[in-house]
Amino acid sequence: MADTEDLDLVEQAALGSGATFWTTKAVGPVRSMVLTDGPHGVRKQIESSTEHLVTGHSAAATCFPPAVGLSQTWDPDLVERVGTALGRESRVLGVDVLLGPGINIKRDPRCGRNFEYFSEDPVLSGALGAAWVRGVQGVGVAASLKHFAANNAEFDRMRASSDVDERTLREIYLRAFEHVVRTARPWSVMCSYNRINGVYAAQNRWLLTDVLRGEWGFDGLVVSDWGAVADRVAAVAAGLDLEMPGTGGVSDRDVVEAVERGDLPRAAVAAAAGRVARLADRTRQSSGAPPSFDADAHHLLAREAAARAIVLLKNDGDLLPLRPSRIAVIGRFATQPRYQGGGSSHVNPTRLDTALDEIRRLAGDHEVTYADDARLAATADTAVVFLGLPAEAESEGFDRPHIGLPAEQIELLREAVSLQPRTVVVLSHGGVVRLDEVAALAPAVLDGALLGQAGGGAIADVLFGDVNPSGRLAETVPARLQDVPAYLNFPSERGHTIYGERIFVGYRWYDARDLAVTYPFGHGLSYTTFDYRGMEVAEHDDGLTVTVTVANTGDRRGREVVQIYAGMTASRVDRPTRWLVGFGSLTLEPGTTGVVEIPVSRTDLAHWADRWVVESGEYMLWAAASSRDLRLRTTVTLTGDDAPEPFTRESTLGEVLADPVATPILTAAMAELSGGGTEPAGMLDLIGALPLERLAGFSGGRFTRDDLEALLIRMNAHRDS
Repeated sequence: MADTEDLDLVEQAALGSGATFWTTKAVGPVRSMVLTDGPHGVRKQIESSTEHLVTGHSAAATCFPPAVGLSQTWDPDLVERVGTALGRESRVLGVDVLLGPGINIKRDPRCGRNFEYFSEDPVLSGALGAAWVRGVQGVGVAASLKHFAANNAEFDRMRASSDVDERTLREIYLRAFEHVVRTARPWSVMCSYNRINGVYAAQNRWLLTDVLRGEWGFDGLVVSDWGAVADRVAAVAAGLDLEMPGTGGVSDRDVVEAVERGDLPRAAVAAAAGRVARLADRTRQSSGAPPSFDADAHHLLAREAAARAIVLLKNDGDLLPLRPSRIAVIGRFATQPRYQGGGSSHVNPTRLDTALDEIRRLAGDHEVTYADDARLAATADTAVVFLGLPAEAESEGFDRPHIGLPAEQIELLREAVSLQPRTVVVLSHGGVVRLDEVAALAPAVLDGALLGQAGGGAIADVLFGDVNPSGRLAETVPARLQDVPAYLNFPSERGHTIYGERIFVGYRWYDARDLAVTYPFGHGLSYTTFDYRGMEVAEHDDGLTVTVTVANTGDRRGREVVQIYAGMTASRVDRPTRWLVGFGSLTLEPGTTGVVEIPVSRTDLAHWADRWVVESGEYMLWAAASSRDLRLRTTVTLTGDDAPEPFTRESTLGEVLADPVATPILTAAMAELSGGGTEPAGMLDLIGALPLERLAGFSGGRFTRDDLEALLIRMNAHRDS
């Protein structure tokens, strides 16, 4: 490792900020590094465009499906293969750090950057994010896990405070980050723009040092999002290592002067410089880049990933896959695909498939016609209508005001269906769109989200049945915007975003309120059918292993994604009705049966109460095809690690009398206090909320504070014995 101890203060401070927009400084033995945007492709700026965020040209690279599409694969192995390809392209292009993956939770479907994030669920986001990191770093390129943390809206993103309680932070918004850090060991983490409970993420010592490094054992570099540092001195003190982009040396001087004044420990600057040097060493092999990558092979991988990402939402009458027939293709997305999001992650693809060309290629001699209106549908046996959100409707930098499709697209579909009832809809969008009208009009619907440069071919593969769809929704499709958990608290107001829905995000909210949804989390159909035939649970020290037996009862080879949800029959804290704790998949030939083993960690059964706590008690486990398609159920009784909290002076009579050990002790004390009399029926309802410390006042001096302390000692001692 390059030694930074011999560098002077000025040199160490210089390592902590960029040289240019995309590069770090070379100082002493520490080489310069190149960082560039991902996550679904390498956006390497070229020539004089290195000082610009999105206006410059970038080198050609494979545009894989963005996270909104990749998440619908529910396939960590495939995501890891995509990560490996991204790492190889990064090395060819001389990139040391690829800025991704984005694993922020999709708190509200209006967030303009949701296309860059995986899911509304932290277990799914964490599993896919870890796979992405393993793939990229496996070839010597650093991942940069982002945006840390609670970055769930674009409006006022550089100032607004995400005001959220710690339990919600831990269980929802930090959960995926923790999983990736602990299991995939990313070499860098990018802190977000926003404040968290009033403190900028870049200056949040609790977040960057106490939690990230102290609790989770992160040993890599913390880099700022571009322009996220308001006070470099405060950021270094909090645990930030690298400010990007470069500031022309201004913030370096601030750091040096703060150390000289005694306002900043020299050790903090030295530690940050050491972590920059370590990242330079870890990525050194990427500076000896191979001459090229196999663009054709990567395009085929992008097509495979895109096909696996497509979700069959509806298929009435087995309209799909398409039979040989006259096909009318309608809608401009068939020729001008919407395949990635806007903003800093925009990739210059190596090539671009269009759905119309690929449909014609697979249709062979069968007639395929195309138009951008209603009248063509009447001339064909089947109409395929392409709908979705235009690029200008969603992007980094702003949030959407609604979740509707453009009105003219709904009218286009209505006219097409009136002329041709055999109509298939293909959707392209980065954020969730309202689909109640689409579902009511069209007998078959494919959700492509955003599919990358090979999406056109993938759509054709699924339409004709060359690929049996196995994608699953990674977020709930609500019936209307007003049902969304954060509806009344999105976006920020006067610089604050209130996370009032707490842990009830996504399907957790809809299930807790028993709300109707258009399509639930985890939903996805197939051209074959699956029967869940058995479920067994084995307990071990780290958690559970759930074994599910599945049969392919249809006539096509297919892949089934088995989801495991947990719930508690009784809990001391608010819990969701059920929550995802694991998933797995298996591919079966027609008429065959297979078994999938799904690990469930104890942490995924826990709740946060100043630490992760697994409650003792009975847990329900479901094997499911979605959050609402529950196929099998069993129960397991677990011994938790939830030692009872000691009673204190502020504990209430009701809380004590709910404890079977403490009840007789308190009852005896109260009987003595009342002279042996009994309380009238219903009295506990009246006085149950009375804190124990108030007994002294109500006793007329017969029950002293010393008596209370002795009572607490007796009750707590008997509970611990």
